[in-house]
Amino acid sequence: MIKKPKTDPEGCTGDITAMMDALEILGGKWRLLIVHYLFIRQEGVNTFKKIEKDIVGISAKMLSKELKILEVNKIVSRKVMSTKPITVQYSITEYGKEIKSVISVLVDWGQNHRREMFDK
Repeated sequence: MIKKPKTDPEGCTGDITAMMDALEILGGKWRLLIVHYLFIRQEGVNTFKKIEKDIVGISAKMLSKELKILEVNKIVSRKVMSTKPITVQYSITEYGKEIKSVISVLVDWGQNHRREMFDK
Protein backbone atom coordinates (compact mmCIF):
# COMPACT_ATOMS: atom_id res chain seq x y z
CA MET A 1 0.00 0.00 0.00
CA ILE A 2 1.22 3.48 -0.84
CA LYS A 3 1.65 5.70 2.20
CA LYS A 4 0.40 9.21 1.58
CA PRO A 5 3.21 11.73 2.08
CA LYS A 6 2.46 14.98 3.89
CA THR A 7 3.23 16.92 0.71
CA ASP A 8 0.81 14.87 -1.44
CA PRO A 9 -1.23 17.10 -3.79
CA GLU A 10 -4.97 16.51 -3.51
CA GLY A 11 -5.89 13.16 -5.11
CA CYS A 12 -2.36 12.30 -6.25
CA THR A 13 -1.94 9.10 -4.20
CA GLY A 14 -5.37 7.86 -5.28
CA ASP A 15 -4.55 8.55 -8.93
CA ILE A 16 -1.21 6.79 -8.68
CA THR A 17 -2.80 3.78 -6.98
CA ALA A 18 -5.48 3.57 -9.69
CA MET A 19 -2.83 3.87 -12.42
CA MET A 20 -0.78 1.12 -10.78
CA ASP A 21 -3.87 -1.12 -10.75
CA ALA A 22 -4.55 -0.43 -14.42
CA LEU A 23 -0.94 -1.06 -15.42
CA GLU A 24 -0.87 -4.28 -13.41
CA ILE A 25 -3.82 -5.58 -15.44
CA LEU A 26 -3.09 -4.06 -18.86
CA GLY A 27 0.68 -3.63 -18.80
CA GLY A 28 3.22 -5.66 -20.67
CA LYS A 29 3.84 -6.32 -24.32
CA TRP A 30 0.74 -8.34 -25.20
CA ARG A 31 -2.39 -7.62 -23.15
CA LEU A 32 -3.53 -4.41 -24.82
CA LEU A 33 -2.80 -5.95 -28.22
CA ILE A 34 -4.98 -8.95 -27.34
CA VAL A 35 -7.80 -6.69 -26.10
CA HIS A 36 -7.55 -4.52 -29.22
CA TYR A 37 -7.60 -7.63 -31.43
CA LEU A 38 -10.71 -8.99 -29.72
CA PHE A 39 -12.41 -5.59 -29.88
CA ILE A 40 -11.80 -5.29 -33.62
CA ARG A 41 -12.92 -8.89 -34.20
CA GLN A 42 -16.07 -8.81 -32.06
CA GLU A 43 -18.13 -10.36 -34.83
CA GLY A 44 -15.54 -13.02 -35.68
CA VAL A 45 -14.80 -16.43 -34.23
CA ASN A 46 -11.72 -15.95 -32.09
CA THR A 47 -10.24 -19.32 -31.32
CA PHE A 48 -6.97 -19.68 -29.46
CA LYS A 49 -5.19 -20.84 -32.64
CA LYS A 50 -6.61 -17.94 -34.67
CA ILE A 51 -5.44 -15.38 -32.12
CA GLU A 52 -2.02 -17.04 -31.90
CA LYS A 53 -1.68 -16.95 -35.69
CA ASP A 54 -2.86 -13.36 -36.10
CA ILE A 55 -0.86 -11.71 -33.30
CA VAL A 56 2.61 -12.00 -34.76
CA GLY A 57 5.34 -13.02 -32.35
CA ILE A 58 3.27 -14.25 -29.42
CA SER A 59 3.93 -17.81 -28.28
CA ALA A 60 1.16 -20.22 -27.30
CA LYS A 61 2.45 -20.25 -23.72
CA MET A 62 2.43 -16.44 -23.47
CA LEU A 63 -0.98 -16.13 -25.13
CA SER A 64 -2.43 -18.67 -22.71
CA LYS A 65 -0.95 -16.82 -19.71
CA GLU A 66 -2.16 -13.42 -20.89
CA LEU A 67 -5.68 -14.65 -21.74
CA LYS A 68 -5.99 -16.17 -18.26
CA ILE A 69 -5.03 -12.86 -16.64
CA LEU A 70 -7.51 -10.97 -18.82
CA GLU A 71 -10.22 -13.54 -18.04
CA VAL A 72 -9.64 -13.33 -14.27
CA ASN A 73 -9.99 -9.55 -14.55
CA LYS A 74 -13.29 -9.88 -16.48
CA ILE A 75 -11.93 -8.25 -19.64
CA VAL A 76 -12.09 -11.40 -21.76
CA SER A 77 -14.52 -14.28 -21.67
CA ARG A 78 -13.69 -17.87 -22.57
CA LYS A 79 -16.11 -20.38 -24.06
CA VAL A 80 -15.21 -24.06 -24.45
CA MET A 81 -16.96 -25.64 -27.43
CA SER A 82 -17.88 -29.32 -27.38
CA THR A 83 -16.05 -30.16 -30.57
CA LYS A 84 -13.41 -32.78 -31.27
CA PRO A 85 -10.77 -31.66 -30.68
CA ILE A 86 -12.05 -29.18 -28.12
CA THR A 87 -12.16 -25.60 -29.41
CA VAL A 88 -11.90 -22.60 -27.11
CA GLN A 89 -13.28 -19.25 -28.23
CA TYR A 90 -12.48 -15.89 -26.69
CA SER A 91 -14.36 -12.62 -26.79
CA ILE A 92 -14.18 -9.23 -25.17
CA THR A 93 -16.65 -8.63 -22.34
CA GLU A 94 -18.85 -5.57 -21.98
CA TYR A 95 -16.55 -4.48 -19.16
CA GLY A 96 -13.54 -5.04 -21.42
CA LYS A 97 -15.05 -2.78 -24.06
CA GLU A 98 -14.54 0.15 -21.69
CA ILE A 99 -10.81 -0.06 -22.51
CA LYS A 100 -11.52 1.03 -26.11
CA SER A 101 -11.03 4.72 -25.31
CA VAL A 102 -7.65 4.00 -23.67
CA ILE A 103 -6.53 2.05 -26.73
CA SER A 104 -7.72 4.80 -29.08
CA VAL A 105 -5.72 7.43 -27.19
CA LEU A 106 -2.62 5.20 -27.21
CA VAL A 107 -2.95 4.56 -30.96
CA ASP A 108 -3.32 8.29 -31.66
CA TRP A 109 -0.33 9.13 -29.46
CA GLY A 110 1.75 6.37 -31.05
CA GLN A 111 0.99 7.64 -34.54
CA ASN A 112 1.87 11.20 -33.52
CA HIS A 113 5.07 9.99 -31.88
CA ARG A 114 6.11 8.12 -35.03
CA ARG A 115 5.57 11.29 -37.09
CA GLU A 116 7.54 13.34 -34.55
CA MET A 117 10.44 10.90 -34.53
CA PHE A 118 10.61 9.75 -38.15
CA ASP A 119 8.94 12.28 -40.48
CA LYS A 120 11.38 15.12 -40.00
